[in-house]
Amino acid sequence: MVMFEAIAIFLVGFIPGSLSCVIMRKVQIRMRQRTYTAMVSPGRRYRPHPYLEAMDYCYVEGLGYMLGDITCQFNARSPYLRCTVNPSGPCKECPHYESIQLD
Repeated sequence: MVMFEAIAIFLVGFIPGSLSCVIMRKVQIRMRQRTYTAMVSPGRRYRPHPYLEAMDYCYVEGLGYMLGDITCQFNARSPYLRCTVNPSGPCKECPHYESIQLD
């Protein structure tokens, strides 16, 4: 009888830890599936910057994304600041536009 009680106490002591591991594993699998679905679903394509389509960003090889018209002399060549003269933009029909002078 004493042996049976010892085994029962031993098993009852392992139930919370085992249950916790099972629940944690299920949550990890569910989160991994959600992340994968969000990355590859046809309605949501992965973009490094989701706001790129709404603003006038362009990609420059070796520098990354630049904001504004990069052919302008006053362009800040930054992903955060558009222009030194007209930082809030827009670049279209800007009265301060000057083309870059190549010597």
